Formats: sequence, structure tokens, C-alpha cells
Amino acid sequence: MNDQPRRRPAKPHRRPQKDPVRFLAFEALRAVDERDAYANLVLPPLLKKARAKGDFDARDAALATELVYGTLRRQGTYDAIVAACIDRPLREVDPPVLDVLNMGVHQLLGTRIPTHAAVSASVELARVVLGEGRAKFVNAVLRKVTAHDLDGWVEKVAPSYDEDAEDHLAVVHSHPRWIVSALWDALGGGRAGIEDLLEADNERPEVTLVARPGRSTTDELTKALGEDNSLPGRWSPYAVRMAEGGEPGALEAVQEGRAGVQDEGSQLVAAALAAAPVEGRDTRWLDGCAGPGGKAALLAALAADRGAALLAAEKQPHRARLVERALAGNPGPYQVITADGTRPPWLPGTFDRILMDVPCSGLGALRRRPESRWRRRAEDLEAFAPLQRGLLREALKAVRVGGVVGYATCSPHLAETRVVVEDVLKGRGGEPVEAEWIDARPLMPGVPALGEGPDVQLWPHLHGTDAMYLALLRRTG
Repeated sequence: MNDQPRRRPAKPHRRPQKDPVRFLAFEALRAVDERDAYANLVLPPLLKKARAKGDFDARDAALATELVYGTLRRQGTYDAIVAACIDRPLREVDPPVLDVLNMGVHQLLGTRIPTHAAVSASVELARVVLGEGRAKFVNAVLRKVTAHDLDGWVEKVAPSYDEDAEDHLAVVHSHPRWIVSALWDALGGGRAGIEDLLEADNERPEVTLVARPGRSTTDELTKALGEDNSLPGRWSPYAVRMAEGGEPGALEAVQEGRAGVQDEGSQLVAAALAAAPVEGRDTRWLDGCAGPGGKAALLAALAADRGAALLAAEKQPHRARLVERALAGNPGPYQVITADGTRPPWLPGTFDRILMDVPCSGLGALRRRPESRWRRRAEDLEAFAPLQRGLLREALKAVRVGGVVGYATCSPHLAETRVVVEDVLKGRGGEPVEAEWIDARPLMPGVPALGEGPDVQLWPHLHGTDAMYLALLRRTG
């Protein structure tokens, strides 16, 4: 008689099931991490390919988009939560594993996906992309995460505001501490304002269209979108907001270049430069850092309406090609060239109006490019500073006496905005320039909370725009 205990039959091996939505979101997150790609550039072609295969419908695309952007925006908070659920330093967790974990945490704490579905789908994704062993680790961590909701976890992992205000805000609102500090310095004021700004950075921005004057109208765009999916611009007379999202590239006016996608803050900067009073001639305009072409296209349309010509200059050839595409079909005279604004090919005193939208840290567009907050470092600003000063200094030389220069950045950081302008005007690091401030505030009619002037700083939480900065200067000698 055999007294050996009977062994249970082994479970049949089950191949992991590939969830196309979560697999695509994981692919996008890996591209952002491994290739320093931007989600807004990586995700659309992935979605287009999935739709072409018939794998995706509109709801799938919306979920994949939410998983990618939600995970990136809340990465700092989710990292702190995951760190509290593991027994090793977070830096020892392989980046692909952390992507799966953070995407799982977002489903658990940042969406309405049921708990069991969020855990099981994340574990299944881990089996597909990481293997069975790591999938068990993902399962164990996510089950710990289910012990609290987001507010409960934040209370556990964030220091108190009274103990360390900047670190508290960094964890709660998922921004690096140095960015919290820089934004707070630029904004001024107390706790409420900085919290509102950081919260606005974590919200999905609206898609805003621009009707290029003389080529399209807001009425045309509103009619094309339909009443249910269109809202008037808040401040720009050329803006139409897409209320429910969708694909702006499907609109005929956008396909033909008569309209485009452009944040309202960007529109306001171009329109303010065009509206600034100049003395005498007003026929030669320059966009000195024109790529990728949104402001240049609006300026070209405004210039054409007055019989002026726009020269659009861009240092990078591939970005210059984007400018050419954006300006194609403009009825007025224009030219696109590849040129470095710090070593300009034009003569001094050539232009009547110049826009210099300089390369910067991009801290004003964290709503659109959430990965930038994790990619940028405080020391990056030191590399931008000489370039920004050089571009503004050359722009003031290139404009004629009585003409106007607009210095713009998509950053509210003081080291990239007012400090640059003051340094150039006072001759720090170069020859002093004879120029005077123009109050930019009256040139943005109807826009509230523009500060004490004469320069203007727009804010996501106050204006619903990117945090664009504009200083207008008139050359006096």
C-alpha cells in the first residue's frame, strides 16, 4: 500500500493576457523615461497606430491618455507612496517596474477604476512586460496601497505644512521642491495662491484654437466644432476653446493652416506686441525665435492685415521647417530663414517690431508637459541665462529707434523673466542698451490680475493659460 500523500495537480500554465490600453500607456511611459521623449509627441502616433489596427475606440484612447498623463503629473506623490510600501530605497526599483507601479497607483487613487480591476490589470501588465517574479512584487505593493485613499496616503507620507512648507507642497502637489520654491518666489503671496497654481499645473489643459486673422474666423471654428464642443476664448479675440476635446487636426481650417492649436497666453503675447505703439514706419517685423511657428503664424496674419512683412528666423533647421509649414498660405509677404539670433545676419536697426520668445526651462507649460518637472534641474537655468540675455541684447540692436521688442518666455521663473530684462537694460554682461519699458497691461484688454506692470506674467490658475511672460521695450537711442 502506498502511504505517500497525494500531490495536487499543478495549475495549468496560463499565458499572460496583453491589455492593449495599458500596454500602450506603458510603452509611452518607457519612451518618456528612456528617450527623454515628451508624452504629447509620443502618445498621438501610438494611438493612431492602435486605431488603425482596430484595437482601440475613443474610450480606450481616453483611458490610455489619462493613464499616461495622470501618472506623469502625480509621479512625485506616487513615488512617495510606493516608497512607503517597500522595504528598499526607491532608487533600487528598476524604472520599468516603477512605471507599472505608479500607473497602478494612479488607477487606484486617481481614477474611478474599481480596486480589484486596478490591481488585477496592473499585475497582468507586469506579467506581460516584467515577468512572473516581478508581477508578484507589483501585486504585493499595490495591495498595500489599497489600505488608504489618496488623502489618507498624503497625510501619511507628506511632512506637515508647519514643519516644512515647501516639502509639504512638493509631495501633496507632485512638484520637485526647487520648482515649488521658484514658483512661489515668482508668484509671491501666501499659501492659497501657490496651492492654486500647483493644482492648476496638475489639471488637464483645454485645447484652444486660434483663428488666424484674414484667413479664418472664430465663427467658422465654432460652427465647425458645433455648439456643444465650443466655447469662446476667455481673453484673446482669436481664440475658440474645445469644450469636450477631440481631434483639432480633423478641422478643415486647421488642415489648411488657416487656424491652429495655440494656447491663449501665446496668442495674447503675439497680439500685445502687434498692438504696441511704434513711432513712424511699421512695415518690417521679426520673429527671432520662431519655432515651432504658432506665434509666427499669428504675427504673419496680423502683419499682412497692415501691409507689413514678417521675417521668421529659427536656429534649428527642423524647427524652421515647422515654421514654414505653419506660415504656408499666409496672404502677406513673409520669409522663413535658418539663423541664430545671437549672431544675426540682418543689420542693426532693421526692424520696427521684434518678438524674441527665447528658449527657457518651460516651467510655464507643466500642464502640457508634465514630465518636464522631473527632467529639469535648477542648474539648467544657468545654461539658459547667457542665451536669453544674448538674444534680447541683439534684438534691441536689431530694432530701429522708436521700434518695439517683445521679450517672452514660457516660464515664470524670475531668473528667466524680469532679471534678464533688467540685466540687459543695465548693461550687465554686455554694453548697456538705450531702451524704455512699455506698460504691456493695457495691450491685453479685459485680462485681470496682471500685477503692477510694466511687464506681464500670466498664470494657469488666474488666467487659464500657460504661465507666459512678456516685457515690451522701446528702443530710445
